[in-house]
Amino acid sequence: MAKSPASAMARNKLVHIACIDKTRLGIGVPLEKLTAALQKCYDKHFLPVWGYPVKLYVAERARPTDWQFLYFDNAKQATTLGFHDITKHGQPITKVFVQTSLKDGDPVSVTASHELFEMAMDPVANLWAQAKNGMEYAYEVCDPVEEDRFECAGLPMCSFVYPSWFEPFRHPAGTKFDHLGKLSKPFSLSKNGYVVEKRGSRMKYVFGSLAKAARFAKEDRDCRRASYRKAELEQQKL
Repeated sequence: MAKSPASAMARNKLVHIACIDKTRLGIGVPLEKLTAALQKCYDKHFLPVWGYPVKLYVAERARPTDWQFLYFDNAKQATTLGFHDITKHGQPITKVFVQTSLKDGDPVSVTASHELFEMAMDPVANLWAQAKNGMEYAYEVCDPVEEDRFECAGLPMCSFVYPSWFEPFRHPAGTKFDHLGKLSKPFSLSKNGYVVEKRGSRMKYVFGSLAKAARFAKEDRDCRRASYRKAELEQQKL
């Protein structure tokens, strides 16, 4: 029987993630360099905050027990930048679509760091945090600040929120809610961020600005949350 994909994380056990290049047009940066930069960024900035260790390695094929991080040229949905999911064997997998990211103006390292951080914290893409008013917020650690960037190892990386962002209570003065210190309270957004809200079975996107909503409308994001994927599958059965 396959173990829960988050079980290793729950025990704070080191998770190994195979980074595999399946592109024909290339990533634009050597995979070894990108992988090393992602590892440095994770260890230096993300791990001290969230506390879940991972080890990235370049490979042609993942070991059966390892998670997968794959790079493709494009997705079937032409406007998908990347997403994380579960394989048929129950292992977490991330797919980054290089050409789509570049066309959208996102360096591959930004999309890759975004998906890495979110896969680590919610590998099945099905976790929610509940606010005092009963509204639930998707446990996506980059979406609220996804166009905010910082540099690590010479490459731009996606910013991320802190655990305090998901905590529906009053915090002491000076509490950080995101890596760059731009947000001031739980469940808040940067002007270039968004979040998925859910009340009961009804879900919707909320944006930090009209400009962000317009950019978002050009992309295909519904495949990124398990709840949306389930709803889509149920609709296909009708």
